[in-house]
Amino acid sequence: MRKPPAAVLAASAPPAGADARLDARAPAPASPRRPEPASALAPPRLALALAAMVDIALHARPQPVSAKALAARHALPPRHLEAVLQALVHHGLLKGLRGPHGGYELARERRRISAGDIARAVLGPGAAAAPDPADGGSAVTGSAGTGLAGLVVAPLVAEAAGAYLAALDAVTVEDLCGRAEAAQVAGPRAGPDFTI
Repeated sequence: MRKPPAAVLAASAPPAGADARLDARAPAPASPRRPEPASALAPPRLALALAAMVDIALHARPQPVSAKALAARHALPPRHLEAVLQALVHHGLLKGLRGPHGGYELARERRRISAGDIARAVLGPGAAAAPDPADGGSAVTGSAGTGLAGLVVAPLVAEAAGAYLAALDAVTVEDLCGRAEAAQVAGPRAGPDFTI
């Protein structure tokens, strides 16, 4: 077999200094990974619960925050917010106070409530957990977990869910209040965070 003449090889090579992206033989540049949108990780119900808890922590002194005031600050219909607030009360994270000056206040100190506690309260006990293949369910197929979905994918999803909840557990309402104040979205600072 004859080799092509050097002139043919030189003609097919890109000129010196040419952009490698134009050369079909050059590998395509790696595309940068886009960060996942927050909504892919935190369902709207969780985002609303976190915002409500931080808002209440910042504004509940000297009197509780009404659902109406909270809904107005977050541009939501009060009944949409009420279900989230009731779940937080049911799990002991908020106290609901009745009466003309009623509303909601934290049931515990800010530093003793984690974002993970809030996630479990509004999303349920399996908040970020994948179905267990041993229980006959698969995270991908919803059927018995004997194939790739149950033996490979479901454990990966369960591990990621555990890491997600661990990350939420590491952040307290106090931390979130500090972030809100640093970002200057907190409004006036509430009074001391304790009850006698």
